[in-house]
Amino acid sequence: MKTVLVVAAALIDNDGRVLIAQRPEGKSLAGQWEFPGGKVEEGETPEAALIRELEEELGITTKAACLAPFVFASHTYETFHLLMPLYLIRRWEGTARALEHTALKWVKPKDLRDYPMPPADAPLVAYLVDFL
Repeated sequence: MKTVLVVAAALIDNDGRVLIAQRPEGKSLAGQWEFPGGKVEEGETPEAALIRELEEELGITTKAACLAPFVFASHTYETFHLLMPLYLIRRWEGTARALEHTALKWVKPKDLRDYPMPPADAPLVAYLVDFL
């Protein structure tokens, strides 16, 4: 089974809320909420991939020094195994916009459980609730 490396971000605003993004129609798990991020391309570091993905998906910029490795998910889907490090980010430039998602929401960590998430993202919520 192929292992796919994907990176994700828990962007945290000044009020302690976390940004989640709703997967668009036409993609697998459409309508579910996820932490923004995406696939690591060949020859790319996870940090470079996350910086690129945040610019493509949300229109924001950040630097590797602002990415704090936090926890990771390891989940087997039907056709591949996903390995996904989650980084905490408190500093970025620009205002997050839904460029590739249906919607974005800033949510208090304790309320993240109210949003349906893909199987790889959902277990990460408990870590965020305990840490934040």
